[in-house]
Amino acid sequence: MSKQRKPSAGARIGMLTYHALMLAISAVFLLPFYWMTISAFKTNAEIFSDPVTWLPDPIRWENMTSLLTREDFPFVQQFVNSVFYAGTVAVLVCLSCSLAAYSFGCLRWRGRNLVFGLTVCALLMPTIVTFLPIYLAWSKIGLTGTYWPLITPFLFGDAFFIFMLRQFFMGVPRELLDAARLDGASEFRIWWQIVMPQVRTPLIIVGLFATVYTWNEFFLPLIYLQDRQAFPLSLGLFTFQSQRAVEWSVSMMGALLTALPMVALFLFTQRLFQRGLSSIGLK
Repeated sequence: MSKQRKPSAGARIGMLTYHALMLAISAVFLLPFYWMTISAFKTNAEIFSDPVTWLPDPIRWENMTSLLTREDFPFVQQFVNSVFYAGTVAVLVCLSCSLAAYSFGCLRWRGRNLVFGLTVCALLMPTIVTFLPIYLAWSKIGLTGTYWPLITPFLFGDAFFIFMLRQFFMGVPRELLDAARLDGASEFRIWWQIVMPQVRTPLIIVGLFATVYTWNEFFLPLIYLQDRQAFPLSLGLFTFQSQRAVEWSVSMMGALLTALPMVALFLFTQRLFQRGLSSIGLK
């Protein structure tokens, strides 16, 4: 049996250099998160102590209790609002964008390419340009101060996700769709029972992107919501920091608990995320 060829000294040095560089870059990106984590378990004085302490001593778990029981920062209610907002948007985006992508990728109809081009052009339109007329429209019908203006637009899809899903829908075998049509299946049934299972991984990636984007959304909730009890965490944490003398330990605890759900979501879906991104690149 042939022996496995050992890498040369130059190749080993190159790999060590590469890994050292990657570790250094990772440390740069992780340092702010680590600082936020240790600051969440310190007092204000310990956070700004000189010299800097890189480990909390002692660990102050009462910061979490203080955060969860405050009247001026209803963290639990705002966490529920964020889960509702992000979860609803993710579901609506997956459904509406997959329907539009199925039409663009699997059906043939006159003007399809023109309409798809106009949809892609919507990516070039910044939100700041369109929000004023849209806000005035929602204000006229009396729905500002609710989540309807934040959620309803996603019933009609999102240009980026439609474009991304269309690439996958175009890869579904046409013979499979034609066989279903010959058996008498409607287009809605073909979309739901045949095409959707074929693009399960891209749909999860779209849902993940939509969840992260909505969880961190700040501008639109700031425009449409006025009641503190209705704020998502992105807006509630900012409001807490801006309306009083900043209690950095409580603020850091709030920021930590706000970031942890997205970190956990990415860790649980990491393989699907990487697989979906590689498939997007191939498409």
